Amino acid sequence: MSRTERRSLAILFLLGVAGHLARAASGAPGEPAAIAFPLDSASDGNALAHRDSARALARPLAEQEQIDADHASVAEFQRLPGVGPALARRIVADRESHGAFGGIGVLDRVPGVGPALLTRLQSHLRFGGVLADTPPAEGEAVVNLNQADVAQLDALPGIGTARARAIVAFRDSAGPFRQIGDLRLVRGLPQSLVDRLAPRLTLH
Repeated sequence: MSRTERRSLAILFLLGVAGHLARAASGAPGEPAAIAFPLDSASDGNALAHRDSARALARPLAEQEQIDADHASVAEFQRLPGVGPALARRIVADRESHGAFGGIGVLDRVPGVGPALLTRLQSHLRFGGVLADTPPAEGEAVVNLNQADVAQLDALPGIGTARARAIVAFRDSAGPFRQIGDLRLVRGLPQSLVDRLAPRLTLH
């Protein structure tokens, strides 16, 4: 056997040994053997429970079923009629940026949510555990629209600091409100929110 042939055989032998070692190393402790898919936290690692949880999130809401818009995930929002993945992500992103909605009238601050969709969603939503169409409790504090400061207005559900400041600024420039409905003239206050707040407001 020539020197060249012996060298070729030696190279082939070394390559074979290297391949065997590489396969052995792939199963060594500490090395991931396969890609693991996360399970739902509620399933406690149970694959069947995870499957059932995924199926539950995929199905549409029942007629009397509600989700909490102030805590729901993207997957839960997608169960709402007329809400797709993109809109669900925008709703959650808006909530994370600006805080809880507090009421259905505030949802229209999310691009893609309009009056028609709000009407469609009303029976399926609650906010912080309170149903979207729950009226103010008897004896609940009423706010004087022409005297309230920013802090008092901010405390109203669905207003927030920015809208409270806009109301005070509008009142300072245009004068006292003559009727509750004039609130719709304030930029950023939709009619749906004005209607929801009306029982909580007075002019005197």
